[in-house]
Amino acid sequence: MQPRRRNGQIRPPLSPGNRQRRILAAAASGVAEFITAQGGDAERIFTASGVEAACLADPLAPLALPAFVAMMEEGARQTGNDNFGLWYGQGFSPEMQGLMGRAVLAAPTVASALQTMAELFPHHQHGTLCRLLAEDGLLRLEYRIMDPSIVHRRQDAELTLGMVLNVCRRGLGQGWLPERVEFEHLRPEGWQAHERAFGAEACFGQRTNALVFRRPGLERAMPGADLPAFQAARAAMLALAGGDCGPPSLLEQVMSEVRATLHDGPPHIEAVAAALGQPRWTLQRRLGEAGCAFSELVEQVRRDLADLYLRQPHLPLSEIALALGYSELSAFSRAFTRWHGQPPARLRAGI
Repeated sequence: MQPRRRNGQIRPPLSPGNRQRRILAAAASGVAEFITAQGGDAERIFTASGVEAACLADPLAPLALPAFVAMMEEGARQTGNDNFGLWYGQGFSPEMQGLMGRAVLAAPTVASALQTMAELFPHHQHGTLCRLLAEDGLLRLEYRIMDPSIVHRRQDAELTLGMVLNVCRRGLGQGWLPERVEFEHLRPEGWQAHERAFGAEACFGQRTNALVFRRPGLERAMPGADLPAFQAARAAMLALAGGDCGPPSLLEQVMSEVRATLHDGPPHIEAVAAALGQPRWTLQRRLGEAGCAFSELVEQVRRDLADLYLRQPHLPLSEIALALGYSELSAFSRAFTRWHGQPPARLRAGI
């Protein structure tokens, strides 16, 4: 299946299993009330983002993932609260997670609760990478949307890491603090609020979103540990997922990996191929069969992110250039002018 091209931009083709990527409505528990508390109009936000308000009453109802993420971004825009997802996530208790939350709360230990969350999250929310890793003596629970067409996704990331934080605090106490929190998006204007919310250093422009913490205490029993209830909820979650959450397409995987590595400099096909577990020549051949080149995918990711970052006036153009993997602002300016017919400074001035 060939990629879709429109106005010089590439959009990866989706396999049948990926066409209906969904998130369970439990992910939006209490969102209408939160919007109202922020001074917003929930119905207006739902309409603008394509979310059917009637579906939100059933935690097992499927919502289109792009519409859910758009709802979070629209909520931030219409309420004027740039940290909308951050504060919504801080109040998002494990009970609000629906079926996944029931499994997590009934898990035998804190460690198994986090492992279960990582296992079930891609079923709760399709097209998602969620994993628990050990690194340098610390543990990392990582989260990332794999669909490159969902470019504006900061609010969703901050909501999700808040959900993870609250699971940890349910098992380890409300005073528990992580070592640090990492976000793939660039530093927002009100970034100090993130450190207050998580009680830890907040790092931005990272490879992925992650909560980083130490091992001690993870063997502690969850307060609501109940093995039969845990097994039943986990089985129900896996059965509900069925075969609907197909893996990302090759082009989506490549574009997602490119986005994750841009902060290190210009992406190289060898590194992306290694991250995907295949030789460079195999990836080149498969991309050729899909009708595009690696360089085209890199340019599309850069273009999408440039359009996003340029609308954040607190970000200097030099910082945007580095975040897109350019060593110099002039190189970014030339690329941007090729895409839009004018340099970034001129376009930003007209926004």
